Amino acid sequence: MQLSIIIPAFNEEARLGRTLDAYLPYFSGRYGDNVEIMIIVNGSRDQTAVVARDYAARYRQVRVIIEPSPVGKGGAIMLGFARAQGERVGYVDADGATPPEAFQQLVEHIGSAGAIIASRWLRGAQVSPRQPLSRRIASRLFNKMVRLMFGFNISDTQCGAKLMTGAAVRRVLPYLGITRWAFDVDLLFQLHRAGFEIVEIPTVWRDVSGSRLKVVWASLDMLMAMVRLRLIYSPLKWIVSLYDVTLAPWIHPKD
Repeated sequence: MQLSIIIPAFNEEARLGRTLDAYLPYFSGRYGDNVEIMIIVNGSRDQTAVVARDYAARYRQVRVIIEPSPVGKGGAIMLGFARAQGERVGYVDADGATPPEAFQQLVEHIGSAGAIIASRWLRGAQVSPRQPLSRRIASRLFNKMVRLMFGFNISDTQCGAKLMTGAAVRRVLPYLGITRWAFDVDLLFQLHRAGFEIVEIPTVWRDVSGSRLKVVWASLDMLMAMVRLRLIYSPLKWIVSLYDVTLAPWIHPKD
């Protein structure tokens, strides 16, 4: 198997079909049976699982994994990592913001690196329509915070399109455990710690309607997630354990 593409899907019945309509003809045409598109339906209360199974019945390249619990984007991707069979393993958002041609650019430019990620902020990136000012400001503040805390020279840790070698995925998977906003940073941090080169290239990205993101609350949640992740990898990790049993159940109540 040459390529595994993981699509985490939480309540995406309205957008998943459009993404698969673009990705399946494109990648099945290029790779035939040497590509698998893994749809990880997690905690969905709508008809996302029905949509995914319908495509699986029509395309042999589609694999569907149903996780009843809301494990988050990171948890869904980790489920996909554990079962992916490709020499290259990547993931993309279910909303179709990254067109298939842009994801293929990751495949073609990974070279000898362990990972390659798409960036909406490098020169040459094409983002349409332009994101609202509030989201652009939140994105840049978050990126500066990540750079300061983790020493990353990466412009866009949160872009939803990333690709790794199968060897890199297998190496870092046992150390991943962050499933919310900090998952992408944790993944990149583990890849960096393991010594894998991480390449970043400009991408094409289309803002797709239907996002449930609330910028203010999401920004605060991301801030807490980054602080928590940084503490986990420090001598003060005991604070995280204390937080998990005291404040976390109130701040992040389970559904």
